[in-house]
Amino acid sequence: MSSQLRPSRAYEWPTLCLLALTYTLWVSITLYAQTLGPALSILLLSPVITLHSSLQHETLHTIEPRWKFFGQLMVFPAIGLAIPYIRFRDSHLQHHNNENLTDPYDDPESGYMVKEVWTSLPRWLQIILTFNNTLLGRLLIGPLIGQIAFMRADWRLIKAGNRAVLIGWLVHIPAVILVLSWLLTAGTMPIWAYAVAAYAGLSILKIRTFLEHRAYTQPNGRSVIIEGQCPLSFLFLNNSLHAVHHAHPQVSWYNLPAYYRTSKAKFLGENRDYRYANYATVFRKYFFHAKEPVEHPLWSLENRHDR
Repeated sequence: MSSQLRPSRAYEWPTLCLLALTYTLWVSITLYAQTLGPALSILLLSPVITLHSSLQHETLHTIEPRWKFFGQLMVFPAIGLAIPYIRFRDSHLQHHNNENLTDPYDDPESGYMVKEVWTSLPRWLQIILTFNNTLLGRLLIGPLIGQIAFMRADWRLIKAGNRAVLIGWLVHIPAVILVLSWLLTAGTMPIWAYAVAAYAGLSILKIRTFLEHRAYTQPNGRSVIIEGQCPLSFLFLNNSLHAVHHAHPQVSWYNLPAYYRTSKAKFLGENRDYRYANYATVFRKYFFHAKEPVEHPLWSLENRHDR
């Protein structure tokens, strides 16, 4: 690996500077929201919240492994409100077991269901979940569906006595209080407007997660590459090159494009050419059409029990 493609620098200055800029924008928008007006405030704040989520993802891979407390402190304010950072970190690291990618049970970020569960659902719920597999649906209802599924799974773990999950949610409380305290004291943005911006920020993030994994027999062929560089690629910190990230999660966001270009043929061979030219292609193809069935084509309760 060349020097410019080292997995990470001694100090992640690009990430730290971008995080400082993100908080500066967040403070400025919420502070002057009354002057900007609700609509413009929401429009400006939503991508900032998306970027903060991407920075949380970057932090858990490149900063927290070396400076755990410092990494957690950097992303402690829950400006997106919904997802506890500690729970996101732990479930996402579990998701990085590439052998289990898309497994409805062992991959906590899988959107698939096994046939037996899918066919047992009422028809109205099947219609909603199928709509959620269109990009339009993922933008409109994806954050709500994802939040419900995430919280239900964590509630089961808490009831089963998992203290780590409980602690993750308890730590989330002061992280949310910190944000709400700012909004209610120094900030001028109405709580309802902030909630809309937070939801919109998660909606933008759903564009990235929409098809970043597919059901495929070989683990390497399950992660996508979206090649075009655009504002969305930046908001996602180049995680659109998702197969590259899964192969080398320690490589920092600012190195991923060069890393991909250097070994493009290798990555496309490994991921069985699961790629799109850009996000515009994704919108044209899937905005109104489901990308795939909710039912996992390769998994069932029977083969799970055989493992």
